[in-house]
Amino acid sequence: MKITPLQFVWFSLVVVLWSGYFFLEGFDFGVGMLLRWIGRDDLERRAVINAIGPTWDGNEVWLLVAGGATFAAFPKWYATVFSSFYLALFLILVALIFRGVAFEYRSKLVNPRWRRRWDMAIFLGSLLPAILWGVAFGDFIHGIPLDAQGNFTGNFFSLLSPYSIFVGVTMASVFLIHGALFLEMKLDGQLRERASFVARRLSPLMTLLVIVFIIWTYITANHSGGSNIVPGILPIAIVVLAVTAQVLIADRHFGWAFATTGATIVAITVNMFLDLYPRVLVSSTSDAYSLTITGTASAHYTLVVMTIVAAIFTPLVLLYQGWSYRIFRARIRLTPPEESKTEEIKK
Repeated sequence: MKITPLQFVWFSLVVVLWSGYFFLEGFDFGVGMLLRWIGRDDLERRAVINAIGPTWDGNEVWLLVAGGATFAAFPKWYATVFSSFYLALFLILVALIFRGVAFEYRSKLVNPRWRRRWDMAIFLGSLLPAILWGVAFGDFIHGIPLDAQGNFTGNFFSLLSPYSIFVGVTMASVFLIHGALFLEMKLDGQLRERASFVARRLSPLMTLLVIVFIIWTYITANHSGGSNIVPGILPIAIVVLAVTAQVLIADRHFGWAFATTGATIVAITVNMFLDLYPRVLVSSTSDAYSLTITGTASAHYTLVVMTIVAAIFTPLVLLYQGWSYRIFRARIRLTPPEESKTEEIKK
C-alpha cells in the first residue's frame, strides 16, 4: 500500500520531534552525568544544576509531544513499542521522575548525605535514559521478535542485543560531550575549565564510537532490509560531523563544537529513521511481520485534524522556547563579578 502525503508528513514530524528531544535533552543528560565530576563541592554542584535549571523541564516536553504524536498518528506502532519495551520504558520513566524530584529536593536539607544521595539520583536519572533510549532505537533497526499480529514474543533480554547495547553506549557518549560543551558555555572559572577538559579528553572516544556505530548500523540495516534511501551520504556526514566536533574541541572553539555535536545527534536520529523507512519497527522473526508506516497510521481524517492543530501551535511553542533560552543565556558564576564598591549603609 502506497504511503500517502499525510502519512509521510507525520512520519517526518515524528522524526523531527525525536531529533529535537535528543538535541535538547541530550545536553541535560550530559550535565547530569557530569554533575559529580565537574562540581567538587555543594556550591559548585549547585552551579552545574543551575546551568540547566530554567530549561530542563521544557526540554522534556519534547518527549511528551513525540510520544503523543506517535500515539495519535501511528497508534499501532505506539501500542507495539510500549508493550514490547514495557520494562525498559518503565525504567526510563522512573529515572526521569527521580531526576526531576532530585532537582527540587536536594536543597531542602543542608545535610551533606542528603544532598549526595540526590546528586546520585541526578547522575543515574541522566545515565540510564541516555543508554536505554539508544538501546530502544537500536532495537528498532536490529529487530525484535514480533508475530504476524505485531505482538511481542520475546522477553526483556531479547532487547539486549550486542548492537542495541552498543548504540546505547554510543548515544550516551555523544550526550556526555554535548553536555560538557554546554557547561563550558554556561559556567565560568574553574568549572568552565573542568568542562572543557572533559570535552577534550573524551571527545576522541566519542568519535571512535560514532564511527564504529555508523559502520555497524549500515551493516545491520542492510541485513534487516533497510531502504537506504540516502545510501552512504548521511552516514558519511555523521562521521564528518563527529570528527569536526573533535577538531573544534581541540582548537577550543567550544560554541561551534556544541553546534556540531548537536548536529551529530540530529543526524544520527534521522539516519536511524531513514534506515527503517518505510517501516517503523523491524521484526526479527520475519520481515513480513515488520510494522510499516501504512500499516500503523491513523485514518486520513485524524491526520488532517492533527495537521491543522500542529500548524497552529508548533510555531508558538518554538517561539516560547527560543525566548526562554535567550532570557537565560548568561553565564553562571560562583561569585559575582567585581563591581564598583558602594558605601556601606550604617544604621
